[in-house]
Amino acid sequence: MNVLFLCTGNSARSIIAESLVNKLGGGRFRGFSAGSHPKGAVHPLALYELEHNRHPVDGLRSKDWAEFAEPDAPRMDFVFTVCDNAAGEVCPVWPGQPMTAHWGMPDPAAVEGTEIERKAAFARTYRELRNRISIFVNLPFATLDRLRLQEKVDEIGRS
Repeated sequence: MNVLFLCTGNSARSIIAESLVNKLGGGRFRGFSAGSHPKGAVHPLALYELEHNRHPVDGLRSKDWAEFAEPDAPRMDFVFTVCDNAAGEVCPVWPGQPMTAHWGMPDPAAVEGTEIERKAAFARTYRELRNRISIFVNLPFATLDRLRLQEKVDEIGRS
């Protein structure tokens, strides 16, 4: 199953989520990420956090979501937004029929302070996304109808 994580800048949260679903999905899921207004580069502290947790970072890049609207793009089964509506971010909306949910969280790249404080923000984001994605990839997909599955993915976003 293909899973797309969307955010505004595609430099931190969505990149971390893409990497996590690829690692935790056990080959059953293929993760992607994109942004409505991509920054053009992955945040160095996102890369640091992923490498620190033994994720491969080769090939990770900040990209526009239009890339996934092309005719030859992979068909998405799930699309999750991870931007933070509470902070006034505008989350992209994905058209079509994939199952969608909002898993909003604060942007670690927006944290100001010492390097330790900034690294701690990325570590928090990583842990929160790891917890949500771990629950997601372990859902009993074969026994859930579409409505119940939608309820479950929404519930994960509220946790």
